[in-house]
Amino acid sequence: MTTTPAPLSRAERLDRLPFTREHGRLVVGSGLGWALDAMDVGLISFVMAALAVEWQLSATELSWIGSIGFAGMAIGATLGGLLADRFGRRQVFAITLLVFGVATGAAALSWSVGALLVFRFLIGLGLGAELPVASTLVSEFAPARVRGRMVVLLEAFWAVGWTLSALIGYFVVPGSDDGWRWALAIGALPALYAAFVRRSLPESVRFLETRGRVEEAEAAVRRFEHAAGVPPVESPVAEPTPSPGPRALWAVGTRTRTAALWVVWFSINFAYYGAFIWLPTLLVANGFSLVRSFGFTLVITLAQLPGYAVAAVLIERWGRRATLATFLAGSAVGAGLFAAADGETAVLVTGMVLSFFNLGAWGALYAVTPEVYPTVLRATGAGAAAGFGRLASIAAPLCVPLLLDAGGTGTVFGTFAAFFVLGGIATWWLPERRGRALEDVRPPSAARGS
Repeated sequence: MTTTPAPLSRAERLDRLPFTREHGRLVVGSGLGWALDAMDVGLISFVMAALAVEWQLSATELSWIGSIGFAGMAIGATLGGLLADRFGRRQVFAITLLVFGVATGAAALSWSVGALLVFRFLIGLGLGAELPVASTLVSEFAPARVRGRMVVLLEAFWAVGWTLSALIGYFVVPGSDDGWRWALAIGALPALYAAFVRRSLPESVRFLETRGRVEEAEAAVRRFEHAAGVPPVESPVAEPTPSPGPRALWAVGTRTRTAALWVVWFSINFAYYGAFIWLPTLLVANGFSLVRSFGFTLVITLAQLPGYAVAAVLIERWGRRATLATFLAGSAVGAGLFAAADGETAVLVTGMVLSFFNLGAWGALYAVTPEVYPTVLRATGAGAAAGFGRLASIAAPLCVPLLLDAGGTGTVFGTFAAFFVLGGIATWWLPERRGRALEDVRPPSAARGS
């Protein structure tokens, strides 16, 4: 007698699968876009250091260049999340790559500070929209038992991109007076990659079901089942579900976790971008040559990779909150040690400690964020949190000159340490969803209490 397999929802069918080559393709395909994003963000720190010399820019003008891209990212992240819940994760991901790739190439032709500011703002629109959309797409395909690890691995591509920017900064930017232009020209590569993303990556099954595109959803699930060698089963009819819109982020049942998530995003953005956007310039101001400051930044950047690796292991062993809080605490210690560092060796070692823990914290945060909200609100919630965090990215580069005037490098990094502590405290109010299905997150209308 043959037993008919019990019907499973398409989300349950994805959750039961082992990690396959299709999951690997998804992580690598999304991760390459993520790395190109990081390369672009990282390049501006080296461009700033070069322009400070070539164009004789003031600290205030440099802070404008460092901040304007994040103004675009704040808007882009919020709009990108809303658009991804309406038109799809893959579509928005590909468009954002195209936008910031073309704008980066155009920035290489900048003839004045004003022109560079305009191009950097347009770049930020694309960059800001991409990151929360990519992490949402990966999390919605990842099996529950390894979802956190897959998202941390995706985020690890940030270190790859930032390392590329450091290599370009070290070898290309100092090479000639136009080295910074060539660096930005290289940053136009995402425009070419966008076409590959549009054709090769799958659309989110959960999104397709909410839009009533059942046949496409079934085809996407079967693609992953075939890769795993798992026979398909019947799935019940999935009813289309409209997105409740951004106001639902503050409904009963979601408002506490939304507030906590926004605090963590704001804190880590302020400390990270304030530190790493200004790092090469600060090293030059403290007596390092341009080439030596770029070399130190490259070594400090390489410490990000083991930070991600450790976070990827701990995220499924300790859980999301414990991992995130631990790495934020380590980031605070690293920033404090860097503030007190005296001598080249101390600067290098403490900078590596900060880099290790800070980027591990980023990986954990990107694993937590998509798990906070239900499918119909997931990209909107992730984009809104990232958008709010980008406000800190705008403020931090602008605040660095003021903090330098108030007390020097020690005051700057002491302030960053305080923000890391604030973010660590806020993790207490985030949900812990290690190994749980994304469908366990109830929509606001069904929630009772926070």
